[in-house]
Amino acid sequence: MNKVLHEMDDMQIINIYEEILATTNKMLDAAQKSEWNTLIDLEKQCRELTRKLVENERELTLNEELQRKKIKIIHQVLDDDAQIRLITEPRMAKLQEMISTQTYKRNLQQAYQPGNAYL
Repeated sequence: MNKVLHEMDDMQIINIYEEILATTNKMLDAAQKSEWNTLIDLEKQCRELTRKLVENERELTLNEELQRKKIKIIHQVLDDDAQIRLITEPRMAKLQEMISTQTYKRNLQQAYQPGNAYL
């Protein structure tokens, strides 16, 4: 009877991995559609699921089938993450460039305002 409870715990952990995978799939879809607010919300969900996993996963000795399933899910999550980064990193660089340009313009305007002590 104790073994059945242990297997349920193992399955609950696998289920969390599956929820993380489902969330990263949705994140990839949102990134591909440039739905940035949705992506941010899903990233928060993924972070919460990961926190839940870290808090609840203990030193498990998964049977061979569940271990293979866990590894497959992790590989899929990492693949989703890599694809998301390919989409978001250029966007983040562009946003950073825009922020830097705006900061430069603001500083330049402030430097040449009438009454500036440096003129």
